[in-house]
Amino acid sequence: MAALDRALALNPNAAHAWLFRGNIHTWRNQPEAAIEAVERARRLSPFDPYAFVFALNIAIAHFAARRFEQAIEWADRALHEQPRLVAAMRVKVAANAHLGHLDAARAELARVLAIDPKLTIADFLRRYAHFAAPEVLELFVTGLRLAGLPEGGGA
Repeated sequence: MAALDRALALNPNAAHAWLFRGNIHTWRNQPEAAIEAVERARRLSPFDPYAFVFALNIAIAHFAARRFEQAIEWADRALHEQPRLVAAMRVKVAANAHLGHLDAARAELARVLAIDPKLTIADFLRRYAHFAAPEVLELFVTGLRLAGLPEGGGA
């Protein structure tokens, strides 16, 4: 975060620095700060070829804030641009599961596993536990479990 602060002090119009700042806030369970930073990035670069990453980060921020419907909406925006974006699919799986929409969650999980067939709860934890706030991680894991993602081994 300190490096991003320095970069933004030098160039407050660096859209991708704002995006990465938002990403850090997202995984630190600071969803409002995340959305504010990513929205600033979107305003600075409205035709950015990585706009799907902006949408993904907003989806995860809404998910962390337990605004599951909005998380799904933003995940769908990301998937509109990148239909095989597994990270956005995982947001949809977990958000639908938390909403009790288990059929939708399981259908989306099937799409995830078609692209990432080795994904398990243990694998997800290995990928994200080193930087995600425990409450965000637990929210994802609970949703993925509800949808039926296998546990795997060696977490």
